[in-house]
Amino acid sequence: MTQAFGLGCRNEPYRLDRPERGNCEIGNLFFENSQMSHHHLQRRLLAWFSKNARAMPWRRERDAYRIWISEVMLQQTQVATVIPFYERFMQRFPTLHDLAQAEEEDVLRLWEGLGYYRRARALWQSARLLREKGYTTLPDDPDLVATLPGFGRYTVGAVLSQAYERRLPIVEANSQRVLCRLFGIDDDPSRAAVKNRLWKLAESLLPLKSSGNFNQAMMELGAVICTPMKPQCGACPIRRHCTANQQDRQEGIPFKARAETIENVNEVAIVVRRSGRWLIGQRPDGGRWARMWEFPHHPLGPGETPQTAAYRLLAALGLDAEVGPEMMTIRHSVTRFRISMTCFLINQARGQTSRGDYTKVRWVRSGELADLPLSTPQRRLARRLLEIDS
Repeated sequence: MTQAFGLGCRNEPYRLDRPERGNCEIGNLFFENSQMSHHHLQRRLLAWFSKNARAMPWRRERDAYRIWISEVMLQQTQVATVIPFYERFMQRFPTLHDLAQAEEEDVLRLWEGLGYYRRARALWQSARLLREKGYTTLPDDPDLVATLPGFGRYTVGAVLSQAYERRLPIVEANSQRVLCRLFGIDDDPSRAAVKNRLWKLAESLLPLKSSGNFNQAMMELGAVICTPMKPQCGACPIRRHCTANQQDRQEGIPFKARAETIENVNEVAIVVRRSGRWLIGQRPDGGRWARMWEFPHHPLGPGETPQTAAYRLLAALGLDAEVGPEMMTIRHSVTRFRISMTCFLINQARGQTSRGDYTKVRWVRSGELADLPLSTPQRRLARRLLEIDS
């Protein structure tokens, strides 16, 4: 599931704002005001979900803590990727108390590979706040939950509707696509007026009972039937209600934003060894990979070669040494950036180590790296070191 509208929009009010373009209204006035149509759609969708819901470990029981963990992991991440992470996480932190009493580094290490690490920090911070208030799980209290780190409108609705049958709507990438096609909304969903309208429509569709299953069904429908490309309209249980299907506009709805321009970034990393230990630094608070550990690296300056950049990085850390051979080049992507990181091996650096741009620096043995949280590209580099040391 990808980024939801509600994230970061805490306590956003429900408003029936109308977008400027008139196409959003075509063919929908009767449907919006027809309870009979709503009941038929609800029954059809819930029946379909009952028979076709994919088996997922967090669906086995209505435990608020487990649902919460799954929903946070699923933000911006595919289900197939999440399942093994979820199972490992729950094995290590089976209860809110276990998560609350853990060290932040332990939580980040177990999250490693899922990305968007601010999600893990918010989970950990929220668990600690709830434990301080005497809770053993996420409470059935939307107002309180909305004040916790990492909880926006989507997360509150998704977790509490599933765990406690709270009649709260959700809008995320999959259900947003369903709503846009269902009501023929071809305007940009990122616009505030369209966004507010989608939330209002999602609320209006909720049944009086089974709101958790209905929310899941909307997301499931978008994930497996009402897909971005080539939706399987013939298998859709609510196609008779769908404006886009009736008007043969499925491929043009929802509005598709122009793809962002890809930016190539060249970096250099130095892997410094002294007396059998390796130099690593902890990133500062805020920004990407906050408070995680890494081998020192930075972007190349204008006209700079990787070797020159490596010497510059060494000097910033108070060290002097000959830059050794290139170990490997790691290529990875972060949002719209395509990063190529050239890694150099450096032996027996001299000088008094300084922190440079890092919060802390440490000299560690290669075996210690397994217990520290590293980003995915940095973990690849750590695995290469194990081969060198073996």
